[in-house]
Amino acid sequence: MNDEDVTAEVDFERLFDEEAAPLLAFLTLRTGSRAIAEDVLADAFERAWRKQGKFDPRRGTRKSWLYSIARNLLTDAGRRRQAEQRAVERAESTPSEEVDSFQAVDDQDMLERASSRLSPDERDAIALRFGGELTMPEIAELIDEPLSTVEGRIYRALGKLREEIFEPAVGNGPAHSYKG
Repeated sequence: MNDEDVTAEVDFERLFDEEAAPLLAFLTLRTGSRAIAEDVLADAFERAWRKQGKFDPRRGTRKSWLYSIARNLLTDAGRRRQAEQRAVERAESTPSEEVDSFQAVDDQDMLERASSRLSPDERDAIALRFGGELTMPEIAELIDEPLSTVEGRIYRALGKLREEIFEPAVGNGPAHSYKG
């Protein structure tokens, strides 16, 4: 193993140590499934390892490069599962009449239902910001959009989530309640 290989291995290990947890959080938020997120995480690091020679520091940071790889993998996986995902989203957004109205709503389910109101771009921005812990400028660089667009997208998405979770439609009662 030559010095260049050792340096590449050390750099890659550092990238993994620093970014695996936040990238997994981003992917989990984005997919709604930890199992799928773990698979995409493994694929993203595997692809990054194979293509590390193609990384160009003039085009961005290693972090944004890694997130770009992960987002591309998500897009590919999304295309393959598109029909299944639509069915799942319909099922999540349709309240079941058999559900006991006194049952407390699980936070994850509530967040998933609220997220269904967001556009794909808004879900992506929220997942990058809060799951991946990217800064607004990092997100803007990653998705190649102006910072003001990213800020507006996140602001609107948070407003929609707030409305869905804390201000339910009139006549539906609180977003989650317990009467006992």
